[in-house]
Amino acid sequence: MNNNAFSIKTMTRSELDLAMKWAAQEGWNPGFHDADSYYKADPNGFLMGYLGDEPIACISVIKYHDFFGFLGFYIVKSAYRGQGYGMQMWQAGLRYLEGCNIGLDGVVEQQENYKKSGFKLAYGNIRFVGNTSDFVSANKPLASSENIDIVPLAEMPFSILDAYDRDFFPAERSEFTQQWITQKESRAVGVLQDGVLSGYGVIRPSQDGFKIAPLFADTPELAERLFLHLISLVKGNAAIFIDVPNVNEAAMALVMRFNMTPSFETARMYTGNVPDLPLSKTFGVTSFEIG
Repeated sequence: MNNNAFSIKTMTRSELDLAMKWAAQEGWNPGFHDADSYYKADPNGFLMGYLGDEPIACISVIKYHDFFGFLGFYIVKSAYRGQGYGMQMWQAGLRYLEGCNIGLDGVVEQQENYKKSGFKLAYGNIRFVGNTSDFVSANKPLASSENIDIVPLAEMPFSILDAYDRDFFPAERSEFTQQWITQKESRAVGVLQDGVLSGYGVIRPSQDGFKIAPLFADTPELAERLFLHLISLVKGNAAIFIDVPNVNEAAMALVMRFNMTPSFETARMYTGNVPDLPLSKTFGVTSFEIG
């Protein structure tokens, strides 16, 4: 064991790439280009733990505002687990977010431990996986008479998208959202009903396929249109992932209708009151790591 002192520092942008690599090794399937978007949310909200000169642990504690933060990327390298380093990272992260209502998506098995730090269960999120081949026959062109159009988000003023997104998150996150919808190799589209933005979604490449995140829509019908359109943008045979709040019955019905398989589950928890968010319109979560 390395007997050097343990220290915790704010990550540099390049160190976040290392944390992303650890997340991939844990099987969390991060997007290839997520790091730039995550760092944009709060450059001071990523902590790295060092044993001497060796990075061995990390945590993200994104402070969106003085009243709300989100905790994620809680990883200790396997050789150093069970030695107290993780708890030191956890405590440092909570200090950074002191005074905030803190959210997290943690593995279900750790719920009781999170409760000891003041977190309360809100609902579960389930990661579903399918394959592009399962959706080919289902993707039909939209009928023009329905007054519904799917358009690239790049073709509309960002202020319109930003205003729509505000309802779906407890705090302002405009810089993150703008970076997220324009990250490399991603496709971001909105659905217009009678010319009004009524939902949007993003699909991007990840370690094990493609992830749809987020998927927000005013109705289940519009959500399905977006869902199938985003999948149609993927060329060839590939795995498709989406993280669904288990309290949204329409979202659960959508993924089950296309025989997607649950692969991972998290517990969405908060230290304060559960934010009043439109979960009935949330068909795909943006990120388990930063909310």
